[in-house]
Parts: sequence; C-alpha cells; structure tokens
Amino acid sequence: MIYLASLLTAFSAHIAFPGPLISLQTLQNVLNAIGYPAVTLFVLIESAGIPVPGESIVLLASFTAATDHQLQLPIIIACAAAGAIIGDNIGYVIGRVGGRAIVERFGKYFFLKPHHLDQAERFFARQGEKAVFFGRFFALLRIWAAFLAGMNRMRWSKFLLYNAAGGIVWATLAGLTGYTAGNLLHSFGQLDQIEGTLAWITVGTIAVLALGWMLWRHRRKKSKVQEEQTVKEQTLIDGAAHEVLEKQESKV
Repeated sequence: MIYLASLLTAFSAHIAFPGPLISLQTLQNVLNAIGYPAVTLFVLIESAGIPVPGESIVLLASFTAATDHQLQLPIIIACAAAGAIIGDNIGYVIGRVGGRAIVERFGKYFFLKPHHLDQAERFFARQGEKAVFFGRFFALLRIWAAFLAGMNRMRWSKFLLYNAAGGIVWATLAGLTGYTAGNLLHSFGQLDQIEGTLAWITVGTIAVLALGWMLWRHRRKKSKVQEEQTVKEQTLIDGAAHEVLEKQESKV
C-alpha cells in the first residue's frame, strides 16, 4: 500500500497533467459517427500510453445509452474492456522492448521523465500485480502502468491475468457509472465534474490509508523489537540464574 501511495504521490507532484486534449463536443461527434469502435479505439490508445480521454468516452457512451438508447450498455462495457486489455498489452510490449530509452527520448512529450521511474521500478519489483490491477482506476497510472510493467520485465502471463481482471472491472464500473448518471443527471458536464472530484477523493483516501498502514507497521515493528529485547533480557537472566544454580550444585 505504501509503495502505491508513493507512486501516486510522485506522479501527482511532478507531472503537470494538462487539461482535456480533446473537447467533449469532439468526443460526442466521434461517438455519433462511428459508435462502439470509438470506445474501443480511445481506450486502446490511452492504455497504450497516449493521454487521450479513454475513460471519458466510456462514461459519455454509457451516459448516452441511458438518455437516447441508441447504444447498448453491455456492448459499451465489452468494447471498453477489449480496448483496455489490447492497449495495455501494446504498452507492455513497448515498455519491454524500449523501456527507459523511450522515456529518455520521448517521455517529456507525454509528461513522464526518467527520474519519475525510480520509485516505479522499486514498486513494480515488489507490488507489480497491484499496480497493473489498481492502476486501471487512476488516470496517470492507467496510461503508464502497462509500459512500466513491461519495462520492469513483469512476467507476461501474470501481467495478462491482472490486466484483464482490472480492465473488465474498470470497464464495468465506468459503464455502470455513466449509465446511472444518465438516468439521474441533466447533462454529461455534471458527470465530468463528479468524476474529477471522485478521482481526488480516491487519491486522498489511498494516501490516508497508506499513512495509517505505515504508522501501524511502525508500531508493530517497534513492539516486536521490544518483545525481542524482553526475551533477550529474560534469556540472559535465566542463563545467569542457571549458572548460579550449577555452581551451588557443584559445591554440594
């Protein structure tokens, strides 16, 4: 948990993530023009490491499905999951083949710098599975988790398992969120604002939980040290008592 919080903190503190690169109206136009493939395409591109609004188009498509019924929610979810899985695998291959060399040459164009990778490398060595699964639910990690997994040589079979699980769960939750909002809200803009607020709440919650976990672990470690010291002292006392007893017995 603490490694995930550190990774999120590093990305949030050092990466100046831009405003929307593609307007809501453009997303709506693309969705109207090609329908379901737009969902798969945007999610795939985002998952492969290019910052386009993949999650936004899933929410928009689901919202639209609830308001005008031209799209079907199960198909939207399936398209989003497929895009997430395929895109992440592309990102994984790119990271495995190019790795740090790509970041050093092109990372500045996508808001990732070489020194941002230090904590990520340590984290993936210990908790790569969690990053792949939970990274799907955070904008910056959603873009880079697969690349980092490949760069750090995470076993592909393990990556695929957690990648697929995360993609399916994320697509389902995003689709249900957009569809529910479509039945309750008056405009998609309201959902977009709620999404941003929830993202910060989620990061804050993880930071608080990580801090609590770190304090608990520190207290546990301190308690364990004290117990070991007590046992050590008791052993010394018992040893001394045993020596005294042996001396007394030898005199007798």
